[in-house]
Amino acid sequence: MSRQSSTRKLRLSMALIAVGTFLSAVLSGCGAPGSSAQDTPANDKLSGGITVFAAASLKQAFTELAGTFESEHPGTSVALSFAGSSDLASQISQGAPADVFASADTANMKKVQDAGLADGTPENFATNTLAIAVPPGNPAGVTSLKDLARPGIKLVTCASQVPCGAATARVAQTAGLTLSPVSEENAVTDVLGKVTSGEADAGLVYGTDIKAAGTRVGGIQFPEAGSAVNTYPIAGLTSGRNKAAARAFIELVAGPEGQKVLAAAGFGPGGQ
Repeated sequence: MSRQSSTRKLRLSMALIAVGTFLSAVLSGCGAPGSSAQDTPANDKLSGGITVFAAASLKQAFTELAGTFESEHPGTSVALSFAGSSDLASQISQGAPADVFASADTANMKKVQDAGLADGTPENFATNTLAIAVPPGNPAGVTSLKDLARPGIKLVTCASQVPCGAATARVAQTAGLTLSPVSEENAVTDVLGKVTSGEADAGLVYGTDIKAAGTRVGGIQFPEAGSAVNTYPIAGLTSGRNKAAARAFIELVAGPEGQKVLAAAGFGPGGQ
């Protein structure tokens, strides 16, 4: 082989090595467009506390999920505040400090959105339907929705501004019934309390509340409930001080782990 030929081959080899080194550096330094290890949420360690305002009917499921969140993210804490969705929406509008709002209906979430207080688009994470709660033994002999309109029946419902109250109005209208409750409560848990204490013959609550109450009440399903399915949305709040942790909690609720807990509590899937 001539000296000139050897020189050409050496120069070609060196050029190929240089090109390969350059491409390797470019590829290792560039991930997906607009991303880097520093920007990836999975690499961020969450810390600090968040306050979650949630519909009263979510108490059992969210208490469990809050414990899961704190276990999965050491150094975080979740403070839960449960009440009727309308009360929570009012508190948020009046400046109550919270990071996350989970409503039992889209109407109260819309109030928060319209006020410019929702951080991003809410996610629908669960659905729920009404059922009739009666004391153990069902002393008044309630077997259907129309029985709640019988004279002498002590019925308790949610107030109309509360999601379970709005659902009650819809099912009564569908059935062509006029219901005359002896008491209207601001949270579904208060309705259930009236039934378990024996102050009411029946109460219209969510099926999930009856399931959570166990043997303390009896539950009666009725077909008209399908006309008033409540959709539950969740969103971060613009006033929240820990947006990273708030976002992670929402992802837990809407993700497979959260959906499993919610299904076990009797909720249906959220959908869109």
